[in-house]
Amino acid sequence: MFKFLKKKLKKFEDQLEAELEAELEKEIKPELEEPKPEPIPTPPKPVVEEKPVEKPKEIPKPVEKPPEKEIPKPVTIKPKEVKKPIEPVKKEIPEEKPEEIDKKIDQLIKKVEKPDEKERKARIERDRRKRQEEIDKQIEKSIETELEHTLRAKRSIQEIVKVEKKPTRGISEEKLDDLLWELEVGLLESDVAYTVIESIKKDLKEELRNISFEKGKVGETVEKVLKNAISHVLKSNELDFNEFIEKNEKPVVIMFVGVNGSGKTLAIAKIATMLKKMGKSCVMAAGDTFRAGAIEQLTIHAEKVGVKIIKHGPGADPAAVAFDAIDHAKAKHKDVVLLDTAGRVQTNINLMDEMAKIKRVAKPSMIIFVGDALSGNDAVEQAKRFNEVVGIDGVILTKVDTDAKGGSALSVAYTIGKPLLYIGVGQGYEDHVAFDPEWMIENIFGKSEG
Repeated sequence: MFKFLKKKLKKFEDQLEAELEAELEKEIKPELEEPKPEPIPTPPKPVVEEKPVEKPKEIPKPVEKPPEKEIPKPVTIKPKEVKKPIEPVKKEIPEEKPEEIDKKIDQLIKKVEKPDEKERKARIERDRRKRQEEIDKQIEKSIETELEHTLRAKRSIQEIVKVEKKPTRGISEEKLDDLLWELEVGLLESDVAYTVIESIKKDLKEELRNISFEKGKVGETVEKVLKNAISHVLKSNELDFNEFIEKNEKPVVIMFVGVNGSGKTLAIAKIATMLKKMGKSCVMAAGDTFRAGAIEQLTIHAEKVGVKIIKHGPGADPAAVAFDAIDHAKAKHKDVVLLDTAGRVQTNINLMDEMAKIKRVAKPSMIIFVGDALSGNDAVEQAKRFNEVVGIDGVILTKVDTDAKGGSALSVAYTIGKPLLYIGVGQGYEDHVAFDPEWMIENIFGKSEG
């Protein structure tokens, strides 16, 4: 896995190492300056005698006669026409009968909206404004999180670059920009989000400007610098899922969101299997009522794992399914409710509003976005949109074992400022692992093809 990303990072590492080695060679053995060739004396220019040029004689201009003065013609003044005042046209307004006046009043009354209709529209508008305010808060929160990441990374760099030795001359700013441009193109090809690329580039520039390089250890130092830059992205947020389950009030309601085909139902089954091993009881809720196949699929998973499932018929209200599942969990003293939802397309406003409604009814303890690693940057955009509408607390990335590029694994958690909880590495119920930044760094920079 991550073969493509590994290849691009290795190429940059080799190029940077070669440039730094060359600069160190210049520092140790400066090149001898070649003697400048003596300038060849230029022959003197021949002196050319200039003959005085005779001015041509001026020809006298003929005397022009003054123009004859024209006699002005007499102007006749016409008397002004006196305009007659326009008399206002008087329109005769026909008198209306009392019956006709009453008829018009009745028509006007019919046009006026009923009080209950006005109230309904006002309530819809209030709900719309409330949802928009929640979305604005989520966007502000995302921006604040990104700023915190930048500040944390800067402090980390300041700690790393506190070295006793003075920095060596290093490579020129122009050459470094060229290498970083090639790295940027490589990372974009690997489906790494632009904000993540900018973070990596800033970290690299900062460290390379201050760190010291020794002869014979350039490759080791370059790899360390690159690992630090990637590590700042991966370690932006961390959350212990097991600890979260233990500390929160029971039943812990976990709502799963994501588009169709991302592996949401299988991810729920994997979490249920893990919870059973922890000794926790759980119940599944088939909230994807828009597809009959989704209800059937989750039912099969529930039977195989051995957990209770709450479901309604196709087309039922998903919020009602969530309510019944939570009510059942409270009555039977279940520890966790795993709530499935329909695979909304993030651009469909009505369906996203429905998702917000489910959140209001269920009041989930945690909302997990399930993304497909193979969808690359699209998974990043999906996560951002879901985070704006309902707010995401964590991410599960599926199909990581088949992802050759690896950009989404770097990007999806960083861009929304939420922790990457688990990664799917197979189709079995136990084929998922808790995400560890060191594991991914080892897979990227390790010798094994993994």
